[in-house]
Amino acid sequence: MFCAMSKTIKLISRTRCKTKFDYRLHQSQSYRYRCRSTFVVEKYENVTGYEEAKPFEEIPGPKGLPYIGTLLQYRKGPFNRFNVDIFQDALMSRFKEYGPIMKETIGGVTAVRLFDPDFVRTVYQYEGKIPYVAPLLDTTKQYREQRNLSPGLGNTNGDEWYRLRSAVQQMMMRPKEVTVYLPLVEEVVNDFIKHIKNIKNKNDEIHDFRREAAKWNLESSGMTCFETRLGCLLPNTEDHLLKMIHYNDEIFALSAKLQVSLPIHKLFTTPLWRKLVFAEDYFFGNGQKLVDETINKIKDLEKSGKLQDGDYNFLTYLISRPELSYKDVSIITLSLFGDGLNTTVPTLLFTMFCLAKCPRAQEKAYQEISQFLPHKGEITPEIINKLVYLKACVKEAARFMPIGLDIKRIPQKNLVVGGYQVPAGTIVEFCNFVLFKSPDHFVDPEEFLPERWLRDGSAHNIHPYLLTPFGHGPRMCAGRRFAEQELYVLLGRMLQNFKIEWHGKDMTQKYQVLMVPDKPATFTFVDR
Repeated sequence: MFCAMSKTIKLISRTRCKTKFDYRLHQSQSYRYRCRSTFVVEKYENVTGYEEAKPFEEIPGPKGLPYIGTLLQYRKGPFNRFNVDIFQDALMSRFKEYGPIMKETIGGVTAVRLFDPDFVRTVYQYEGKIPYVAPLLDTTKQYREQRNLSPGLGNTNGDEWYRLRSAVQQMMMRPKEVTVYLPLVEEVVNDFIKHIKNIKNKNDEIHDFRREAAKWNLESSGMTCFETRLGCLLPNTEDHLLKMIHYNDEIFALSAKLQVSLPIHKLFTTPLWRKLVFAEDYFFGNGQKLVDETINKIKDLEKSGKLQDGDYNFLTYLISRPELSYKDVSIITLSLFGDGLNTTVPTLLFTMFCLAKCPRAQEKAYQEISQFLPHKGEITPEIINKLVYLKACVKEAARFMPIGLDIKRIPQKNLVVGGYQVPAGTIVEFCNFVLFKSPDHFVDPEEFLPERWLRDGSAHNIHPYLLTPFGHGPRMCAGRRFAEQELYVLLGRMLQNFKIEWHGKDMTQKYQVLMVPDKPATFTFVDR
């Protein structure tokens, strides 16, 4: 039976599963939007222009010291001090205290946080064709500037972002183009299923499955980007590959700590910054070798007339674009290569945990897979399109155990949000995370219910700007199609071969800029 939360700020604290499935769809309409106070909504709806709105300075929020703001509350105060593992609790606390809109200054950076999907809609509606964003990792942006590298899609705005986005949009954002890589994805998935069977112990357990999932993801990304088997799934994985996985994780862990530090690392080298640069250098350096080697292979094949259509499709496409420099090609490729370690992998683990704790949902997904997914033969895009319940499981896991706490925008025009002035250039954070367990927005929010996302479920009553794990609009994650394709293929094959179980203490989440599992993750894989 699946779990219900005992406290709102804990993602999972204890579990139970329904013996009788009672969805109560008719309640969904009455649950919508009650979290906003009548005063805030009324003030917002009556404002006709920017000048009539309440001034920016009156947006509620915690008082802090000049410049550093509330930084000390995250270092020595109520929010877990320096390791910042439970930053999500801080957001929940702020929402409860200040309501659907607030502002806060941390280490010289002032941001407005929105906890209302209608307010989020307002920002999206006025962002135009070229939205401006704050980088997910400001540390990575700084590192690339210091190393004279291309900043990449996530660290650019304006015309420079539009140049990069236009160059990759056809290949990375169109579903038909992404399905070209499906045979490569399936090849690695099939080997990973064999790997699971080989390494699970006599009790069918794998104790550090997070590490194994990272190996799978790096191997799969290696095939997509370089059409090269890296060897991550071999019995003795090469040490440099394991170090790449480790240092990628370190980049996010150290960046989270630097978020709640005075930004003196921007002026001179600090011990934390030195560690982060070492981690970036290791991952980027080894990744750049793969880029260089693959491009040299492509050039040699071209010279000899042996390059076939479809060979090294990803890099061949990028280097054919005249508007992309070699630096651009490298960073775009390495972003797709490495980003899944802290996005696709935790999404996989959280989905697996949810399915393990809810046998009813897992069995329903298995029945669907048994109907459409062949044991032998290739997986086609048409087959994946039929796995609607499996896709609903992934989406429900994104609500139940999301990997992102916020999405950042920088409006380029003055806006009125929640009845307040928000001047152009202000960092605005969409913090819908705190609403995912709210009965004001979801029926039975403490239950894992993939059915809510099916066509006949309550999805049509769920606010369209509430759950957007890949972002929205032109700045939507460029690697979304690749990540979803990998997840559907792996989960499909995994459930086809195993019943997934979880017998230990429940998995919870910790903050590392994105949310990751709080433990290595021990799953049981029972052969079907």
